[in-house]
Amino acid sequence: MHQPPEQSLWSGRLDLEDGDAGRRWHQVVAFAQPAAPGIALLGLASDRGVTLNKGRPGAAAGPEALRRNLANLAWHHECSLYDDGDIIVTDDLPAGQQAYGDRLAGLLQQEQFVLGLGGGHEIAWAGYLGCRQYLDAHAPGKALGILNLDAHFDLRRPSPDASSGTPFYQVAQHCGDAGRAFHYACLGVARTANTRALFQRADELRVDYLLDTEFSLSRVEALLRQFLSRLDYLYFTCCLDVFAACHAPGVSAPAALGLEPARVIEVMQLVGELCREYAVTWLLADVAELAPVHDLDSRTARLGARVLDTLVAARRY
Repeated sequence: MHQPPEQSLWSGRLDLEDGDAGRRWHQVVAFAQPAAPGIALLGLASDRGVTLNKGRPGAAAGPEALRRNLANLAWHHECSLYDDGDIIVTDDLPAGQQAYGDRLAGLLQQEQFVLGLGGGHEIAWAGYLGCRQYLDAHAPGKALGILNLDAHFDLRRPSPDASSGTPFYQVAQHCGDAGRAFHYACLGVARTANTRALFQRADELRVDYLLDTEFSLSRVEALLRQFLSRLDYLYFTCCLDVFAACHAPGVSAPAALGLEPARVIEVMQLVGELCREYAVTWLLADVAELAPVHDLDSRTARLGARVLDTLVAARRY
């Protein structure tokens, strides 16, 4: 079910004495569909996938918390901003993911750079469906890749249901069935959070990955250059459990080690630079696994909002 945006979430400080140079996100966001290319927000209010993955629920409230924390951020971008509301997921996760994918494809058709607001990481399968639907209609022979910042591969096999732990296995199967190459890279993988079976599956599927203990900017850049050079289009997804638990306690599975936010911000900026260098069109970026009920002083929500703001700057729409 699609729920229109809740406009009351968008409130914050006003610095009217500074004119347009003093604007914040809440003063820029619009609720009528834009006529020109820009940024569009679309939420997947779901923790059904987390529950099916045996995690602690709470991510369904993530999109609302992200909007509240985006609202008061200073606006430094030269583009329009549109809030398209949320897809609400109850028990039927596949139907909710398909509804999200359909709506996403429509926004891509309007030439919007879409920021997805999770929700559990089941948003990744929904995001892929939307990108694939759009590309099948407009660029069917082009290569789509998924770059995931995550402590987990999320390559589990459905058993029997798909979940927040299965999206990239689902993508791999979908690519195989269609005779397409599976382009997937995962940065920040925690060895202790993924079984040997998952590492074996990643190797079998030729996943490009770096462990959290290997996360230097030089190694990331080398991997990204190799990965992006094979692509025409990019979908970027960030699971907030990739960050150290002191920065991101409000997730389903807090990291024992995790990454430092400043380094991840550098990586997102690098992704934008390399997309321009390799002429890769960046279609979609999302943030997943924010569970406000488990958050401390909105640390995780604030970090998620900062990630989204950085993604807009890196994309340079």
